Amino acid sequence: MEDELEDRVLYQTYLSFVKIVSRFTSAVAFDTPVGYLWKMIRLYLLRSEVLVFTLAIIIFFMYLQTIGLWSRTLLSRLSQAMSPLSAVQRMKLMEGSEADKQSWELKGSLSAAYAIKGRRMHMEDKFIINENINNTGISLFAIFDGHGGEFAANYAKDHLIQNLFNKVVELSDFKDGKVTPQKETPEEPKKEESSVSVERKTSFKKSSSTADDTLKKEITDPELLAQLNKARPIITREVKPTKPVKNIAVPLSNYIDKGKINFGKLLTDEVLAADRLLVEAAKRSMNVAGTTALLAILEGNNLIVANVGDSRGVMCDNRGNAIPLSFDHKPQQVREQRRIEAAGGYIAFNGVWRVAGILATSRAMGDYPLKDKNFVIADPDILTFDLEDHKPMFLVLASDGLWDTFSNEEAVRFIKERLDEPDYGAKSLTLQAYYRGSVDNITVLVINFVNNVMWATSTAI
Repeated sequence: MEDELEDRVLYQTYLSFVKIVSRFTSAVAFDTPVGYLWKMIRLYLLRSEVLVFTLAIIIFFMYLQTIGLWSRTLLSRLSQAMSPLSAVQRMKLMEGSEADKQSWELKGSLSAAYAIKGRRMHMEDKFIINENINNTGISLFAIFDGHGGEFAANYAKDHLIQNLFNKVVELSDFKDGKVTPQKETPEEPKKEESSVSVERKTSFKKSSSTADDTLKKEITDPELLAQLNKARPIITREVKPTKPVKNIAVPLSNYIDKGKINFGKLLTDEVLAADRLLVEAAKRSMNVAGTTALLAILEGNNLIVANVGDSRGVMCDNRGNAIPLSFDHKPQQVREQRRIEAAGGYIAFNGVWRVAGILATSRAMGDYPLKDKNFVIADPDILTFDLEDHKPMFLVLASDGLWDTFSNEEAVRFIKERLDEPDYGAKSLTLQAYYRGSVDNITVLVINFVNNVMWATSTAI
């Protein structure tokens, strides 16, 4: 009995002690400002319904931010598609005072070209408009899409085009009996300017460099060089000793067939000759640059198109159909893959299919490390069209910066609705390709046949 009473007293004493400590702790914790704040937070903010509501608000604002970003992008693209002028204004706004240095344009009598550097660090596209060369009734147009630097595209623009210009004048006179066979020896490339008295203009109103300037220094793409290094020992930049390339004289009569100029043979011979000289010049400066080449010659109702690489041409006939003027040279094509493998090379997927994992086109001018191995060749495909059969509305020649974002049919539909623009829609199409996400240089050249008098003009550019 006595023990039991003792236990009760002890228990009551313990309870009293706990109550005193509890009151003391509460007084210390909540009588201070910090304690009071914590009490309010615990009572009002840490309740389950408050936490759920707060989380819902955060998710809602994140959703609005995402939707806003998507809507701005969508509205931008829609406005560009519906209004070409807005695309032009946006381009100027984006480039600011540097806008003139980011784009090039040229207007002929019935043709126009527009080009932009786009998202690339350097502009490597070049274009040519030569309407009615020396009043011969023959017009020449060209697109060169350089890679690994400007050297090859500049060389082709300056030398190949001038050689063709001279040959067209000579052959036209020879066909008409104005030139005797004694004058058939072609001039050296550096003397071409004195052989024919014509005014020469560059393809761009503003040009950052010329082929002669490029010879003085090596202009190469670091990424291309890195890929070449990875491909060793299959590919090497070492220059093999070769005999100097001589300009072989070809009689003008070789290019006359039944009283007409054989432009297919002329284009093939001149492209291959220019490529041999380009490769030799590139080796001297250890320049690995290359370029595609898309050339179109118009004489009367005849259209002759030569293609090396993946620049492309398309025709819109009188029914609005898209007629291909050329076909891209890609490594994964059966005939190209067989040729490359027969030469001891290979193709590999590196973002896209590439020759030896390096070059995304299987034919090009220049590219001497790959040209030495015969993995890449410069042989052009030639297609000939009788315009009376198609009665075209217009032609589009463009670098692959356009075709990365447009199909042939899309480009034709786009230009068809804008032929009344001052540049026949070339500028609008170029900028639209940019806003569709093209990451390459973009060049578009449009030849307008609506009045069907292209070959009757007298403009030399």
